[in-house]
Amino acid sequence: MGTKLLSGYRRKELAWLYLFVAPPILGFLLFGLVPILFSIYISFHKWDMLSDPQWMGFANYKDLLADEKVFKSLYNTVYLMIGIPIGMVLSLLLAILMNRKIAGISFMRTIYYLPVISPIIAVSLLWQWILNQDYGLLNNFLWEVFGITGPNWLGKPEWVKPSLILIGLWSGIGGNMVLYLAGLQSISSTYYEAAEIDGAGAWHKLTRITIPLLTPIHFFVIVMGIIGAFQSFSQIYVLAVDGGPEYSGATVVYYIFQHAFEYFNMGYASAVAWVLGILIFIVTLIQFKLSNRWVYQD
Repeated sequence: MGTKLLSGYRRKELAWLYLFVAPPILGFLLFGLVPILFSIYISFHKWDMLSDPQWMGFANYKDLLADEKVFKSLYNTVYLMIGIPIGMVLSLLLAILMNRKIAGISFMRTIYYLPVISPIIAVSLLWQWILNQDYGLLNNFLWEVFGITGPNWLGKPEWVKPSLILIGLWSGIGGNMVLYLAGLQSISSTYYEAAEIDGAGAWHKLTRITIPLLTPIHFFVIVMGIIGAFQSFSQIYVLAVDGGPEYSGATVVYYIFQHAFEYFNMGYASAVAWVLGILIFIVTLIQFKLSNRWVYQD
């Protein structure tokens, strides 16, 4: 009797288990796995989303290898990654400044973190106004303070990518600051006390203790920063109209978007997307393989 009762409870527990896990599993199957498999299928076809798909074989993949805009957008994407090490340095310095027990420090941390949670489209429109050549705040500041005529930040090919890097730094520095701040607060004070006994100064404590012990944070920021750069789109869509002058602001994802939803060339866009996905996987895999050489696990 007890065994039958127990098995009955067991069946009820399993029923509730399946009930709770069913929504995310079904959601993944319907909105994740099925689109992924369909994108693989459609990448070998020519499809405008209106007529029936036409089998193309590997033609889409061959075409992208000969498409100059693919390599131009890839170059732009990699160029934007220059902001990753700059952002890491600034975020670490900011985290060190914020890792102090002074009045109002919580408010300051909040202020620096606000851009991270601000709507990305609203932030892009704000920066579009700031960087405007005629009435933008930045050019007005340069003229009023230094007497310098500011450039056309978003209208000249040589200034578009530096402008996007600047915006990316402003938007993301607060998030990395929080990560570094958590890392700093997890470092035991005994390391610094021992270093002071040995006569180490601030620079040696920073380079021999703080930076090495924060290597897991460095690794996470680099990996996520590179993946985020490969997937950057929203700010590009708002700030670099039609990819910017001479296509100098277009990223790979923006290029995919253009072919999919402007040119209605979904098969070719899917092929480029899969090449990008494989590239991201390879780059991330290499980073994980190399992490054992420099990431310190306390």
